[in-house]
Amino acid sequence: MNKKMRDLLDQIKAKRDEAKGCSADGEAKDIAKAKAAVAEMKALQEEYEVEKALFEAEKASIPDDAADEAKSKAGKGGYEAAVKSFANAAREGFKGLNEGTPSQGGYTVPEDIVTRIIKLRQDKPSLLDLVDYAVKKTLSGQETFQKRSNVSGFSPVGEGGKIPAVGTPEFGRLKWNIQKYAGYMTITNEVLDDSDENLVAVIMEWFADNSRVTANNLVLATLDSKYEGEGAPKTVEINGLDDIKRVLNVTLGQSFKPTSTIVTNDDGLQWLDTLKDNDGNYILKGNPQDPLQLRLSAGATTVPVRVVPNVGLPTDDAKGIPVYIGDLKEAAKYYDRKALSIKASDVAVVGDMNAYEEDLTVYRGIEREDVELKDDQAYVKGFIPFPAPAGE
Repeated sequence: MNKKMRDLLDQIKAKRDEAKGCSADGEAKDIAKAKAAVAEMKALQEEYEVEKALFEAEKASIPDDAADEAKSKAGKGGYEAAVKSFANAAREGFKGLNEGTPSQGGYTVPEDIVTRIIKLRQDKPSLLDLVDYAVKKTLSGQETFQKRSNVSGFSPVGEGGKIPAVGTPEFGRLKWNIQKYAGYMTITNEVLDDSDENLVAVIMEWFADNSRVTANNLVLATLDSKYEGEGAPKTVEINGLDDIKRVLNVTLGQSFKPTSTIVTNDDGLQWLDTLKDNDGNYILKGNPQDPLQLRLSAGATTVPVRVVPNVGLPTDDAKGIPVYIGDLKEAAKYYDRKALSIKASDVAVVGDMNAYEEDLTVYRGIEREDVELKDDQAYVKGFIPFPAPAGE
């Protein structure tokens, strides 16, 4: 039983007790409230049954950790053996090594190499450490989560007083559908003749960099989906520090302000870096524990700042510099299949590039992932009007 199932059982019990209290003879008797409590209890029971079925299905699909560990040790013999095996496979074009994998999948990258690629991806700043994250063994499914924006808390009760009903938490459903994302790289045959470590390092770095950029793009596209379609909310205009404070203090409020982050691009960083307080001091500062981690500090307002390069988050010529403010861990969730595959060809033709004629080897990498929107109240997107050129 997971935490969500236990929480649902607690809520079901609370509703059952509430219904009993309202239906008992006495001053507290209220048949209408009792019926409402019973209806809510039934809805919670249905939700519990769904969560239970999903939990059991997912549990059945996940191999035993101990068995996985034993298999990993027996099959790979550690990271050094994995590097040697992977390098040899790369030089052989990963031929004859895709048995048991999907026809379009190619050679499955060993787990030890995947782990290093993920670490390389995390070594450079990305949006993945800001959003919720989960590893999934299945390509699709769904799960329940509680929206923080609707948490009301308990009410004061005097000694011997009646305990009021707490507002029913608002639960959301997340459905993930993991998709395939792919790209290719070229390696000169001189690199193939290099040491095992250098060859594998080149491929891992390529995988990690492209995986990080792909994840950033998916996260940003998911956040943008809130503002698309008929009836969608409008983005806000950010003209100065007061507008940022208004978003944090009023729009997001105490539900999300303490855990919020500002995400912008290089142009936005330049704009934030010029903001000053009333004493003329710049308010964008480095974290004393980590100087590369930026924070916007003005009075009681202190919020981390994360920068995405302009190439990944471009400035809109019409709207201005994009800015996201909020708790992205509550806003979006990234689902990682943690399954990478790769194929190679020394005769492929890609655009104007002919691998055979240019003495190159082309590698095609594939990863599988998904990002879904959780709580659209947890963040706000705005634009900083792009400064007009001097003289206009």
